[in-house]
Amino acid sequence: MILTGRILWGINNIYSVKCGEKTLECRIKGKVLKNADNEYNPLSAGDEVKVETEGSDSGKGLIFERLERKTGYSRWNKKKNAPQIIAANFDLLVVVASVENPPFRPRFVDRVLVMADAAAETLIVVNKSDKDMSSDLLARLKNYRELGYDCLTTSAKEKIGMDALKSRLLGKTSVFFGQSGVGKSSLLNVLFPGIELKTGEISEKYNRGRHTTNFAQLIFSGDTGIIDTPGVREIEIFGVAPQDLQFRFPEFVPLIGTCRYPSCLHMEEPRCAVKNAVEKGTIHRDRYESYTRILKGIKENEQKNYTAP
Repeated sequence: MILTGRILWGINNIYSVKCGEKTLECRIKGKVLKNADNEYNPLSAGDEVKVETEGSDSGKGLIFERLERKTGYSRWNKKKNAPQIIAANFDLLVVVASVENPPFRPRFVDRVLVMADAAAETLIVVNKSDKDMSSDLLARLKNYRELGYDCLTTSAKEKIGMDALKSRLLGKTSVFFGQSGVGKSSLLNVLFPGIELKTGEISEKYNRGRHTTNFAQLIFSGDTGIIDTPGVREIEIFGVAPQDLQFRFPEFVPLIGTCRYPSCLHMEEPRCAVKNAVEKGTIHRDRYESYTRILKGIKENEQKNYTAP
């Protein structure tokens, strides 16, 4: 029997696939999955796949095809020197940061936004807002909102902002992405009671001990899907050409083409409209600093400019 299902999680080439009301334990059929050549990991939480079952009641199956992704979020895997897909087929990317422990890192957020899939919505969440927020953090949030990014401040500990966040998630599939320790799982446990118990059961089955998010997993609460992802330390930009980076900074876009040189990258070139806007304060200086750092990194690693799967 051939079924269509959705990947909930995968560990060591074993995948949990939700096919209607059934959840099957699956492996990839053959050595290479169709439509997934030369990828670090061919499947991620959220992927839609075709499964060949091994029997009506076996609870097992073989994945033989990955369907086209509507959206995806990838990071660069330095160890394997290849793109690594983190989550697929989501409606909303939730970029989670925190006020402290770890401190708010706007340049990390900027890098996540640069790599965000334009086909999905984006929401910036600053957790642990029961702590004092610095003037710099508040100024950055104000700037993000002015650029068109939705922002929320929350506290899983004090249950601040939970209703506003939950209303953004209901009826969608959302991926929670951010550094380790910002409180992604804590937020989800408050929003959707029972999630921790379910992930704990999976961890016990695979001798993982207590639940820590060390692999991406798609969890459902009614018609709401959440992809919880492992925390990351840094984001390396890939798949973006130097001349295309400026289009991923929305405050730059109205000025593109107004510089003295049509090929201006807004670095050392004279009569640059973007640099002039930075001096006037219409472009946030720290956002411009993020741009220049990312651009330098792209130029140093142009051999890694592959298209994200």
